[in-house]
Amino acid sequence: MTRRLLIVDDEANYRRVLRMMLSGLHLASARGLDGDTLEILDEADGAAALARIESEPIDLVITDVNMPGMTGLELLRTLRERPHSPPVVVITAHSSIDDAVDAIQRGAIDYLQKPFDEARLLLTVKRALAMTALLQENERLREDVFARWDFSSIRGKSDALTAALRLAGKVASAEAPVLLLGESGTGKELFARAIHHNGKRSQGPFVAINCAAIPEGLLEAELFGAEAGAYTGAQKRRRGRVELARGGTLFLDEIGDMPLPLQGKLLRLLQERTFVPLGAEREQHADVRFVCATHRDLGHEVKEGRFREDLRYRVSVLVLPLPPLRDRGDDVLLLAEAVIARVCTEMGRKTMAFTADARRSLLAHSWPGNVRELGNVVERAVILAEHDHIDVVDLDLPTALPSRPPTSVLATATAAAPSTPAADAAFVLPEQGLSLEVLERSLVEQALQRTRGNKSQAARLLGLTRATLRYRIEKMGLGSDDDG
Repeated sequence: MTRRLLIVDDEANYRRVLRMMLSGLHLASARGLDGDTLEILDEADGAAALARIESEPIDLVITDVNMPGMTGLELLRTLRERPHSPPVVVITAHSSIDDAVDAIQRGAIDYLQKPFDEARLLLTVKRALAMTALLQENERLREDVFARWDFSSIRGKSDALTAALRLAGKVASAEAPVLLLGESGTGKELFARAIHHNGKRSQGPFVAINCAAIPEGLLEAELFGAEAGAYTGAQKRRRGRVELARGGTLFLDEIGDMPLPLQGKLLRLLQERTFVPLGAEREQHADVRFVCATHRDLGHEVKEGRFREDLRYRVSVLVLPLPPLRDRGDDVLLLAEAVIARVCTEMGRKTMAFTADARRSLLAHSWPGNVRELGNVVERAVILAEHDHIDVVDLDLPTALPSRPPTSVLATATAAAPSTPAADAAFVLPEQGLSLEVLERSLVEQALQRTRGNKSQAARLLGLTRATLRYRIEKMGLGSDDDG
């Protein structure tokens, strides 16, 4: 990459001296500049320099302070008022240290005194260009983050998803708590991040905590923080997620699983915007936006006494239901193709395609694990596939259970059940009972016999994945791990 440096000085001799000193500058040893080259440009006044900066990319400006027309300080002030302007190093006379101080206060990153010390000049320029490279990389990363969490990055065209995205766009700019409702794997955290990055607090942090994944005894300290000595092993002050999310968004995932004793403290946090860390005496202010999520029916949890009704109302000011994958139609294929493209790129292989049968299988499956399950299934298929396409056998999806129970161990059961269409559709438990362990072993044995030991086919007969069937075979000690 070529780094472009612009020298601005009304004295041609000084511009020539700077060019000579900088012509031998090597950038390889500077952080972030390895392999970069340096191109040196110059202008005789501030107005011409400003026009050049507006018309082409410049990585660093070195400008004299005292120039006719637009001075170096005026050029500096103009650049600081504009976004994405390059860093500025000012040149001052030896006796004008006040100008250097003024320039630093106005936003210059460094200054150089005439006559130039070559070693100081080279070091200053190298540091300034490294800072430019760092700022540019930071800006690229920010753009990548915002692109990743923009609503347009949530793939899907179904009516159900479009309605959810439309509602999410409306609630993003609000400050009221948002409650995301949906089954596991429907993308609740993805929506939460998109709401954050498209809201007023996008410049602040996004901090998530899973209320179901942390033991009850640790959840309070994790959420609110703790002072040193607040509990056994607390040797230093611990900042909680509420404090870490200051100025941004706190995402409370699986809030329906929060222990009842802690729900009262969370209610106070939501109502009063204050909290007290464990072991502390003074309240702290919580400057956060709350986004919550759960796969549970909070109305049912309230009736069962597991969730506070007042907290339920508080977290559900804005409710955003997320559709399960089975209700999103052809979005299944769109998402599956996106996973194929990503995995193939990571593996450095040509993008694969689904066969017609595989596409029908994807659409027919109910996807109880939603998008997360789909991603796992397709990624595994791409990694293990031995062809340039993905077929039904590569997906290894369970099919419907056999319509009629097998014979052998089930003989007494089928005899006990009346021969009706309803009995043909489901197994009826006999009055005398049976051994579930024996029944399971018999079904697995029969499936293996019918498929001559082919585990993929046997798994489909039993409505299992191949991995689940292998686990049960090993557990029962049935045969080897190889397909027959």
